[in-house]
Amino acid sequence: MSTQRGYFTADEVRAAEAELFTRVPDGVPMRRAAHGLATVVAAELRSRTGGIAGRAVTLLVGSGDNGGDVLWAGSMLRRRGVAVTAVLLNPDRAHAKGLAALRKAGGRVRDEIGDPDLVIDGIVGISGHGALRPRAAELVAALDAPIIAADLPSGVDPDTGAVEGPAVRAEVTVAFGAYKPVHALAVPYCGRIVLVPIGLRLQEPNLAALEPASIGAAWPVPGPADDKYTQGVTGVCAGSATYPGAAVLCTGAAVAATSGMVRYAGTGAAEVLRHFPEVIATQHVSGTGRVQSWVFGPGAGTDSDARKRLAEILSTDLPVVVDADGLTLLAAEPTLVRDRPAPTVLTPHAGEFARLTGREAGKDRVSAVRDLADSWRVTVLLKGRATLVATPGHAVLVNEAGGSWTATAGAGDVLSGIIGTLLAAGRDPAWSAAAAARAHSLAADLAAHENHSIGAPTSAMPLLDHVRPAIRALRALALPQS
Repeated sequence: MSTQRGYFTADEVRAAEAELFTRVPDGVPMRRAAHGLATVVAAELRSRTGGIAGRAVTLLVGSGDNGGDVLWAGSMLRRRGVAVTAVLLNPDRAHAKGLAALRKAGGRVRDEIGDPDLVIDGIVGISGHGALRPRAAELVAALDAPIIAADLPSGVDPDTGAVEGPAVRAEVTVAFGAYKPVHALAVPYCGRIVLVPIGLRLQEPNLAALEPASIGAAWPVPGPADDKYTQGVTGVCAGSATYPGAAVLCTGAAVAATSGMVRYAGTGAAEVLRHFPEVIATQHVSGTGRVQSWVFGPGAGTDSDARKRLAEILSTDLPVVVDADGLTLLAAEPTLVRDRPAPTVLTPHAGEFARLTGREAGKDRVSAVRDLADSWRVTVLLKGRATLVATPGHAVLVNEAGGSWTATAGAGDVLSGIIGTLLAAGRDPAWSAAAAARAHSLAADLAAHENHSIGAPTSAMPLLDHVRPAIRALRALALPQS
């Protein structure tokens, strides 16, 4: 079972393509890509219209190989009875062999889009950067038909997923040879993503996603020799009597993610115990007892007492998750955590990231989160629909949530509790953060769609209630399929 899905930059893909061209005859990779694209388009036509022959497809064709892929795919669709029209955005630089193949198959070249059932976006490929040019933007803005993007949606940066102006929003994106960062960082523009292998030999990726089945297979569950201590004891220092909600959410997540033990330290103990009587609660960190990881920050405050509790926790040799108020304290005093030898996970959202670094993450979020992790020698989880996890010396891990249901107050408190539990169970910090992000986003999705296919706004407590079902769903993916 593969444990990761790799995402490869434009330069990495171009290098792999150059190697491929030394092994296969000229034109074969393009026809492989075109055949895969035509197959996906035909399936979409059948799904959307009930058939293939007699349907109409318009190609938006730029210069270069991406346009060639689309023209070849158009010729294949034409041979299946599809009426294919190509709009050439740069006629003098259109791919000659692809255009000849389309015309030979009976495809037409026109200036107007017409009234197609589907449109194929072949405006730019992985060499394209920046927004759509005016003519392309005008054509795309006028479209009513669904769009299938060839390799990536034009106008979206292949390496960062950044959008700086007009861009294609596709229903489906057909990735050629490899997934690119855009396919994880700009899914709202890509839509459903289908990979078409063309024979590339790729190195280890610098950006990857944990496969959900591998998360389920590695999730800590009690074995025959385990007891409540050996499974990992999670310590939580969060919330307060003034802000007990954060304590309840963070501690509750740790309870839901493990069947071992959770210890709470703080002035929100009464409310925590009212919700979770299985938790061992005390007022002070020093009186907590033996734990194997700490979570600090949600609702913990930023006064001198909070700073003392954070410093006390960071002075241990235990794995620590720092979130929310804890990050505010670290922004003011980075030396508390920089180069800490024990595993440390920081979980900022965009605003907290800016406070920690003095700048926004910007367009290239992958480089930004990697830079912070390398500079401070910690693991950094940068929240977002595409959550990024960077650890020095390792590939950045990405979790594309599939939606934004976690964008609700208190959801981050739940995430921190899950990460702390996985750290207490002995999992490494990068895996713990990325696996927790996957379970967290799945729990939010289950909460939003409970008993209905159409999602509705959710909040942190329903999300917390669905942590166990999310873990169960991930573990089910790892079971042999009958």
